Amino acid sequence: MPKIIFLPHPELCPEGAAIEAKTGETVLDVALKNGIGIEHACEKSCACTTCHVVIREGFESLDESSECEDDMLDKAWGLEPDSRLGCQAHIKDEDLVVEIPKYTINMVSENH
Repeated sequence: MPKIIFLPHPELCPEGAAIEAKTGETVLDVALKNGIGIEHACEKSCACTTCHVVIREGFESLDESSECEDDMLDKAWGLEPDSRLGCQAHIKDEDLVVEIPKYTINMVSENH
């Protein structure tokens, strides 16, 4: 079973976390199920960038991003070459190391 290692984030995951995940789940769903409250203003429909994450290790194991995801990522704060939307990054059989950016472009934080 693959593991996602979430690097420490001062507000969402101060200690970091190592979580087992099922193949096919998204990075966002795994985070949410384990109490890591990554924002997702568009309810996981690839229509915003609030679930933007950076895949520090294991990026190559993910499917390629769609054109829609790439268009949305262009608007993300702190975009990097290994950026993905957590709602679109489906886990395969390899472990991932994920960094949650410090900021999003969401004007209002919504607790889901």
